[in-house]
Amino acid sequence: MTERAPLWTADEIAAAVGGVASAPFEVTGVSIDTRSLEAGDLFVALSGARDGHDFVPAARARGAAGALVVRPVEGPHVRVPDVFAALEALGRAARARPPQLACAAVTGSVGKTSVTQAIAAALHRAGHGHSSVKSYNNHIGVPLTLARMPRDTRRAVFEVGMNHADEITPLVAMIRPDVAVVTTVGPVHIENFADGEAGVARAKAEIFSGLVHGGRAVLNADNRWFDALRQEALTRSAEIVSVGRTAGSVARLLDLAPDGAGQIVTADVAGHSLRFPIAQSGDHWGLNALMVLVTAEALGVDRPTVLEALASFGPLGGRGAERTMALPGGTWTLVDESYNANPVSMQAVIAALGARQVTGRRILALTDMLELGAEGPALHAALAEDIRTAGVDLVFCAGPLMRSLWEALPPGLRGGHAPDANALAPELKEAVRPGDVVVVKGSNGSRASLIVEALTGRGSP
Repeated sequence: MTERAPLWTADEIAAAVGGVASAPFEVTGVSIDTRSLEAGDLFVALSGARDGHDFVPAARARGAAGALVVRPVEGPHVRVPDVFAALEALGRAARARPPQLACAAVTGSVGKTSVTQAIAAALHRAGHGHSSVKSYNNHIGVPLTLARMPRDTRRAVFEVGMNHADEITPLVAMIRPDVAVVTTVGPVHIENFADGEAGVARAKAEIFSGLVHGGRAVLNADNRWFDALRQEALTRSAEIVSVGRTAGSVARLLDLAPDGAGQIVTADVAGHSLRFPIAQSGDHWGLNALMVLVTAEALGVDRPTVLEALASFGPLGGRGAERTMALPGGTWTLVDESYNANPVSMQAVIAALGARQVTGRRILALTDMLELGAEGPALHAALAEDIRTAGVDLVFCAGPLMRSLWEALPPGLRGGHAPDANALAPELKEAVRPGDVVVVKGSNGSRASLIVEALTGRGSP
């Protein structure tokens, strides 16, 4: 195991957060969860459903070097009036420490985690890079990621998420990105906006509020909200870097061709012809790859390093990771897209399945897409046309909203419907045959991951 470098001293923490240190100590990481805490971490005793102070003894037992608390506890600690406010302050202090830090913030209705992690792969390959882990993109995840940033970081990328208006603004105020990326805007979380997708677009545009003056805005030129986002970015005197198939795009996608398990991207980037491999499938990865390229380059990573990262950056767990499964008489392929879902990402996954060469059947197992409000049933039913166009052979549906899709499908495509993911899993497992490719997708809240667990033997069905 690699020894971790010192991250904060007790005095530095106290100065950053306006607290009082009980004793000298030094930490090599920052944690809010005793289950994943590593020896040497600072344990931040946040209060939620449970009071984090109740877990300080467990944190010490796991090797925490100190704690951030509002009341005295046993062991080294920094005492503050408000632990959450202190975490934010520590994040802001971390952002100010590296003398020549270049950083990017990424948001979007679809693809923000994959694009963020692909950029991160390039930054880490270049050296002295820092990035969000998993989907740490909310009011806790962003300051936590900042607080964990080593003092010698040169480049960093942060994922920024939202469910409502005014959530992105305070996050990018902490990040102060040199590059702001909006992967796309679509009908996601629309139940939280009176004017639907237009409200989502405005909320995503909040990312430009924190952009350094004259920074770069990387935007999807093929998205119908491009002009609105562009105008908002220009209020920060941003340099607009358009990415798309649209003529005139700064990074224009010309072709995307299958190549084994991945694809070959052909593009024109600022007048220069490029052709390079990526280790991802799906048409949406053409634009994703170009967004990664122009963002990483804007942060100072040379092009060969970025292309090397893209050539080796494979699908993330729950976002396209594949697994070969054994059956009597052969094997079949499970594609795990269970992390989350919305109409835009559903359409992309359906199209990608349709483009695959298979020896068996193309099968979809779908659970409800959530936070769509009154439009939910219609948006689910509308997927039937995408499924027919893609040439999918069989569809299994779980959940009350997916009932609308089930009823819109031709009888020959109906594999099965169940009230929830757990109930659907045994039926799907029984139906799979050698040569089949099965894609599982749905929103977090509708638990599509339970189907994956059942199919791989990690669940109960």
